[in-house]
Amino acid sequence: MKSQKYFAFLLGTMVLGAAGASFAAQPPPPIRISENGRYFVKADGTPFFWLGDTAWSIFNHPKPEDVDLYLNDRAAKGFTVIQGVIALWDYNGRTNCDGQLPFVNRDVGQINEAYFKNVDAVLDKVEARGMYMAMLPFWHKNPGSFLFGDDTPAKMKAYCKFLARRYASRNVFFILGGDATAVNTNMQHVTDLEAEGLLEGAKAAGVEKILISYHPTGQQSSSFWFAERPWLAFNSIQSGHRIRTTNFRLVGDDYAKTPVKPTLDIEPGYENITDGLRTNSPDAVRIGANDVRRSAYLAVFAGAAGHTYGNGEVYEFWSSARGGIVARWGSGLDWHESLKLPGSGQMQFLRHLIESRPMLIRVPDQSLIVGTVTNLATERLEATRGGDGSYAFVFTPTGKPFTVDLTKLSGQTLRCWWYDPRTGHASSIGDMPRQGSHEFTPPAGGDGNDWVLVLDDASRGFAAPGKTQ
Repeated sequence: MKSQKYFAFLLGTMVLGAAGASFAAQPPPPIRISENGRYFVKADGTPFFWLGDTAWSIFNHPKPEDVDLYLNDRAAKGFTVIQGVIALWDYNGRTNCDGQLPFVNRDVGQINEAYFKNVDAVLDKVEARGMYMAMLPFWHKNPGSFLFGDDTPAKMKAYCKFLARRYASRNVFFILGGDATAVNTNMQHVTDLEAEGLLEGAKAAGVEKILISYHPTGQQSSSFWFAERPWLAFNSIQSGHRIRTTNFRLVGDDYAKTPVKPTLDIEPGYENITDGLRTNSPDAVRIGANDVRRSAYLAVFAGAAGHTYGNGEVYEFWSSARGGIVARWGSGLDWHESLKLPGSGQMQFLRHLIESRPMLIRVPDQSLIVGTVTNLATERLEATRGGDGSYAFVFTPTGKPFTVDLTKLSGQTLRCWWYDPRTGHASSIGDMPRQGSHEFTPPAGGDGNDWVLVLDDASRGFAAPGKTQ
């Protein structure tokens, strides 16, 4: 088990506080969209893989020491983005660790400065560990018709302008929405005004470009309504809390749309939550580590620019002493125990694999797979490759044999590997000529025996999958 330290290796200069806490001397570098419009890059053009975690209530529910414990764990496991909501679903009645609510008299038009001191502190801690914050201003599912009151849209715009003036220079991602469909024109109007507020606030802060998206409800993407909006920098999907999620189809649909924008699943099924959010009964089927791995690899190989992991008790910072909504469909584990569930630690192996090959030229390509491919998620094969043919990844969730068209790749000789999503370990299976088609049999089969076949143009001299030179 990794020691609980502050992992600030992705940042430059750090300073050490009196209590041993690390704080970033400056915000992390800005994130931008790659030239091909598919992925994220840092300001210097180097690739950035979004490996997110849903900590929706991080600004409200946990104490400072709990924030430290949580962020230490996620940094140690290679997460790059923390997703949090400023005005949460219980914002009107539940105070934060300082006893504060975000708005005076519960009026969005009256900012409570005292509340945002804790937001500042949390953001400091995220940055200090080399991670980025994805900040949702207001959980749209909160209020029913509240958002559509006579003066509320203007207040929401002003509130978002305040947020961007305060945080745009900190290089955060801004995510509008919040588990809400935008099928009606009222919701679209409010969202457009919020986006205007963010852009105006950023400009007032001297920041020309910020990255904005929208968080929809289950089995939806922001592209359903906002694909052509100039303010929408990338598409966000909530595939929903189901074992047989077909997020690869949502990703694929987004990938095919114009204008071209990155897309990713920022709320898939949470580890250990009940399948389909069914009641917390003894016979309820729960989403396991193999399920969260499968949804991650299927989505990313289908063309996603990253992926988000989640856990019900963790995003609520839930414990039995507090009670609350998790008890309806969560496991009832204390959030400290849920941190230890295996899926969260295994997500980093996907990031390591993607980063070990030229990721900005990666394209989805199901034509690598010979034969019919099912849309049933639990048996779905998904393939991706370098656009120049220099490498290919093929994911299998059950370890069944499959056949690959080798002519889709480059070079005379292919170097072949099996990559284990459970451990990040790569096993060489030798070289072969790049000729015709070949059947590959994974090391083991059955439910939970997911594998990635890695094929490299041997002349490129890539390191083992999951490793960098």
